[in-house]
Amino acid sequence: MQRLKDILYKAPLVDVAGSTDLQIAKICFDSRKVVADTLFVAVKGLQTDGHEYIAEAIKKGAVAIVCEEFPKNREEHIAYLKVKDSAYTLGIIADNFFHNPSAQLSLVGITGTNGKTTVATLLYTLFQELGHKSGLLSTVENRIGNEIINATHTTPDSISLNAMMAQMVASGCTYCFMEVSSHAIDQNRIAGLKFDGGVYTNISHDHLDYHRSFQEYINTKKRFFDHLPKQAFALSNIDDKKGRTMLQNTPAKVHTYGLRAMGDFKGKIKENNFIGLVMDIDGEELHSQLIGEFNAYNLMSVYATARLLKMDKLETLKSLSKMKAAEGRFDYVFSRKEKIIGIVDYAHTPDALKNVLSTINKIKAGNEKVISVFGCGGDRDKKKRPLMAEIACKLSDNVILTSDNPRSEEPSKIIRDMEKDLSPNHRKKVLALIDRKEAIKVACTIAESGDIILVAGKGHEKYQETKGQKEPFDDKKVLAETFRELGK
Repeated sequence: MQRLKDILYKAPLVDVAGSTDLQIAKICFDSRKVVADTLFVAVKGLQTDGHEYIAEAIKKGAVAIVCEEFPKNREEHIAYLKVKDSAYTLGIIADNFFHNPSAQLSLVGITGTNGKTTVATLLYTLFQELGHKSGLLSTVENRIGNEIINATHTTPDSISLNAMMAQMVASGCTYCFMEVSSHAIDQNRIAGLKFDGGVYTNISHDHLDYHRSFQEYINTKKRFFDHLPKQAFALSNIDDKKGRTMLQNTPAKVHTYGLRAMGDFKGKIKENNFIGLVMDIDGEELHSQLIGEFNAYNLMSVYATARLLKMDKLETLKSLSKMKAAEGRFDYVFSRKEKIIGIVDYAHTPDALKNVLSTINKIKAGNEKVISVFGCGGDRDKKKRPLMAEIACKLSDNVILTSDNPRSEEPSKIIRDMEKDLSPNHRKKVLALIDRKEAIKVACTIAESGDIILVAGKGHEKYQETKGQKEPFDDKKVLAETFRELGK
């Protein structure tokens, strides 16, 4: 139990009705989870408005309400706390309720369109390897030391974030590495957190189902850096077209990394093949199991972050040489007999798909065919559908368009959206198969010795979501099973 007045520290209150000298056992923004002595925060969301559930929360035992508008009928024994932005205030309150856990960790946030999961996961693995117990908050999974907690969002809500960080502190973690999504920034899920550093990977066309324009998406990402404290570092990919933009006006200490432009941390690719990368990083040679130029950038951002956190240069590079990519990121299986390479990647944006296919084409040995299998998610940004189909046709010999979490949409309509701008020559390369398992099987059937199959879009996901139902589906497992069934 904590006193209400204590967990309201630094909360931007506009008005107060009732006593703040109350004991609070729980904070929540979901009325269904309210119990006795709860502080209920009425948040206006995309689907529902928490203000509509204030009465229900009080019936279940809420003794204090944070809201943007006072209810017309207030109860005498309830404390009402009026604020301008409930979601932002929730972050401040959650931070106080869990005793400011982010301030007790070295917290680093990673944002950008592509690479967030790989960078966060590599940083977590690196620091564990270097002897520093760490936490991870990512799209694939959350970790507290070696304990794995399943992830449901790229960035969890404010209460879940602070609760997990409090667990990290209690278990002896000293570092935490977290993905910071544009949704989380826009919805103030990271409000109240104390970051020691922010890392920018890159930006490209994504989430325009949520953000009204690409510029708004850029501005949202930039807000993360605009609000970093002055003692923190802001690390940016100097080769990215918006790399400098992200650093404009940040009060944090500015640092850059790159492979082309002259950054504070400089790298160069010496070899790039299906075995891995050989790089020169700040005058030292690194042999990595990761593949492709996009992973060279990921490695650079991890190395630079480690150095900014005062890790030893050679120990960092030695540990990085052992690292593998995050699950579902350029993950691959080989068919035993014909040595067909099956690659599974989370690429679900035009830029990510282009990066993966460009990498495959750069490092393939000769005339091997590249066969791409992918779809576009339902109820998501529709503008990227024809762009991704065009990229796949330009960089593949055969393209099989299929389902990728169609959600409430009809899979056939999604595929038609993808095909609509294709030229006649590109259409000759395309086959449409709604059933994803069948699509993968056809790709494996037409592949010959040495060919490369890319199955993109789902990566680490182990399900296929259709009409509100999630059915088990694992791209890598299906690929491996199909190779065996076909005797390849």
